[in-house]
Amino acid sequence: MKQLSLFFVLLAIAFFSCEEDENNSGADYSVPSTYDFINVDYSGQTERILMLTEIKAYMAEGNSGEQLDATRLKAMFSNGPEADFTQVYNKQLKDKTFQGQSSYFEELMDRIEQASLSNQVAAMGTAGVVSSNDGAKSYLVGPTGVEYAQLIEKGLMGACFYYQATSVYLGEDRMNADNETEEEGVGTAMEHHWDKAFGYFGVSKDFPSSLDGLAFWGVYCNRRDPFLNSNNTLMDAFLQGRAAISNKDYSARDESISAIRSEWEKVSAATAINYLNTATREFDDNAIKFHALSEAIAFIYSIKFNEEKTVSHEQVDAWIAEFAGSSDVEDMNLYNTTVEDMQSVKDQISDVFGFDDFKDEL
Repeated sequence: MKQLSLFFVLLAIAFFSCEEDENNSGADYSVPSTYDFINVDYSGQTERILMLTEIKAYMAEGNSGEQLDATRLKAMFSNGPEADFTQVYNKQLKDKTFQGQSSYFEELMDRIEQASLSNQVAAMGTAGVVSSNDGAKSYLVGPTGVEYAQLIEKGLMGACFYYQATSVYLGEDRMNADNETEEEGVGTAMEHHWDKAFGYFGVSKDFPSSLDGLAFWGVYCNRRDPFLNSNNTLMDAFLQGRAAISNKDYSARDESISAIRSEWEKVSAATAINYLNTATREFDDNAIKFHALSEAIAFIYSIKFNEEKTVSHEQVDAWIAEFAGSSDVEDMNLYNTTVEDMQSVKDQISDVFGFDDFKDEL
């Protein structure tokens, strides 16, 4: 009987030792101050950021009256033979965009081409270029004031970059990958998935001490930092999570995932409020107002693609519809937007995300 008891004691010790090895939550390890880990590769994400940069630059030609080609835009989206990029890319944006949303972006590309064919000044019911009151800014808009370029650019930031980072690479499937077998230059499969999520953030390895090379989400994170402290919050979470994976501390990894999802969502929500504030402040300047409202639509839309999003898809659509007239681009009309509409949505978003103390300053 004593031997049997001893057997169970030893078995229990072995069991708990294995548990600790599998989730080394009590480990003592250091977290670097920069994303300078061994075997890091997110070159594919860097390529996609450059591809969207080229799409953005091409669409901007429409602001000066140049005609845009939807066929080329779609080819840039899928990296097809007619893309005419300035360099060779081996990736594409379309296959990484949230399932079911690719057709939405291709529809927008058709719309921006059609708008660019107009040789008239934009007005209610007429697509064209609208210029700011001081003449400093010009934007190509559709017949209802929507700037399709912003819905494409910022929308892909959400339905591609943000989605891939927060819901795919930090999702359960990719975070259950092998974390034992190391590949030179890449690390383990789990480490590599984490690095890809970081790649979509659009910051340098020594962010935020260095603000060089900020792209897309990195730019907007930095702009919201004075109110959210988003730079340190997001970078620290990426650093801590990567170190945790390398040390098999999966509890700390999961805490970092939640922190990244929460803070990144706040950056998108706060940026939407920032643009609603701009549109309210510049209400009598259609060019600035339409530009800001189109950006607000895209950043609110982006909230949909976070696995741990705070609000439902239905709420996101309701917010857009309240100031844009509809969540469907075909039925939007920014000429009908009122200050009261924008204030109402701003207050609702602020209430959900806890921005009331500084919502007017965002």
